[in-house]
Amino acid sequence: MPLDSSLDVSTDRDVQFTFTVTNSGADPVDLSFSDALEADFAVLDDGSERWRFSEGRMFAQMLGSETLDPGGAATYEATWDDPDSGSYTAVATLEANETECEARAEFSV
Repeated sequence: MPLDSSLDVSTDRDVQFTFTVTNSGADPVDLSFSDALEADFAVLDDGSERWRFSEGRMFAQMLGSETLDPGGAATYEATWDDPDSGSYTAVATLEANETECEARAEFSV
């Protein structure tokens, strides 16, 4: 699947993640989701998981879909509240069925 992705991280009091998935192909791409979690975000500290957006959360058990036209993009966001100081790696993963797409970014708090 011709998907490109990027992950932007901004820090203030909280850490804001913005994951953008873009269809770089010539044909529309259909994304299907098995629940309301369309993208997940994790924070790694030297390879160990420090925080995960989906941890301890419930997501509606409903099928969903989204079509990305050629050149079209979808954006997913999450916030890590009250982070500890340090240097981390953020990983954003598209949770669409039968699709592999992720982006990484280094950041410090």
